[in-house]
Amino acid sequence: MTADDATDHKLLEVIGEIPIAMMTTYGPDGARSVPMARQEVDPSAELWFITARDTAHVRAIGADPTVTLTFSARDKWAAAYGRASVVDDEAKLKELWTTFAEAWLPGGPEDPNATLIRVDLQSGEYWDTPGGTVASLISFAKTKLTGDTYDAEHGSTQL
Repeated sequence: MTADDATDHKLLEVIGEIPIAMMTTYGPDGARSVPMARQEVDPSAELWFITARDTAHVRAIGADPTVTLTFSARDKWAAAYGRASVVDDEAKLKELWTTFAEAWLPGGPEDPNATLIRVDLQSGEYWDTPGGTVASLISFAKTKLTGDTYDAEHGSTQL
């Protein structure tokens, strides 16, 4: 990612504000989507997720590392595409560990079933409604009254 590309930064900003993604994998059993809690958004367009090793999405990544991530909030949305890898790094796992992760993996970061997924983003798009919910309502009303399109900032980028 180029450090001066505002669209790249805006995409990562939107993703960084939405903690849950739907991760779609494309393994031998076809496309499958699961909700995943995003742990970190690195400025180099690298995302981290904590997961259990014995899952269908980990097996799918082993067969085909292509993933799609979709993020949705009340006033912003993003779709990102990249390559995932399963990473066994106990120090990184401990660094990213949360009580939310513990709900899924009660053995903590030392649990042999706990692992990381790193997604290196390759491209993505975002839609953001500056001003939040109030601005969204005003834009919807304006659309209804004038026939103009909905006011949302949109960007698309190759990372």
